[in-house]
Amino acid sequence: MTTHSPRIVDLSETQPNTRRGGDLRAVLTPTAVGATSGFMGLAIVPPGESIAEHYHPYSEEFVYVVKGLLEVDLDGETHSMSPDQGLMIPLNVRHRFRNVGNEEARMVFHLGPLAPRPELGHVDTEHVEEAAEQGRPPERTGAVS
Repeated sequence: MTTHSPRIVDLSETQPNTRRGGDLRAVLTPTAVGATSGFMGLAIVPPGESIAEHYHPYSEEFVYVVKGLLEVDLDGETHSMSPDQGLMIPLNVRHRFRNVGNEEARMVFHLGPLAPRPELGHVDTEHVEEAAEQGRPPERTGAVS
């Protein structure tokens, strides 16, 4: 077993992942720092863009909005999120994020526990093109508190 020492990882060391929309940066991961319980990163979402709907069969997802205005659909129900708000998304809850503001949105995310294999961690339920078509906000049904 490999032992890792504490390590600071700069965002500039990460690779952009735009496959689901936005720019998702995995910062603290098993590969980068030897994490064994989950991973953490930053989602950067330009105005008008979204992160396509997906769910996690093995992990809870914790998100914290640092900058910007987002809408999140949780199993089809829309909620608004703004800076200094956090959200825990339980296992198997379908979710999609949309930047509904006029500035870049930044959201810290953490998923844990880890899936048995990385490719099992996310289940996509739409493609980026479909998410873009969801740009018209559905009727609001509640606010995340």
